[in-house]
Amino acid sequence: MDKKFEIIKAPIITEKSANIASNDRKYVFKVDAKSNKTEIKQAIENIFKVKVDNINTVTVKPKKKRVGRYTGLTSKYKKAIVTLALNNKIDL
Repeated sequence: MDKKFEIIKAPIITEKSANIASNDRKYVFKVDAKSNKTEIKQAIENIFKVKVDNINTVTVKPKKKRVGRYTGLTSKYKKAIVTLALNNKIDL
């Protein structure tokens, strides 16, 4: 598999991300925790054939979860909020 598909894991489709996408031209993706903004930008442009304007990244910390008497943590991951240039769109 190509490296660009290893960087972009999946789109994050939630109520908040859908609201952001409809008002602005921003899309939210779950990305590899070790990737940087330049790699994310190149991967998005190659996969979806769009022009990326800006990228903001957020590292989501693990949360404590409990199932019965067992406790644990969720996985940490990196989230990328991608702003596209004018007249560009991604169909998710």
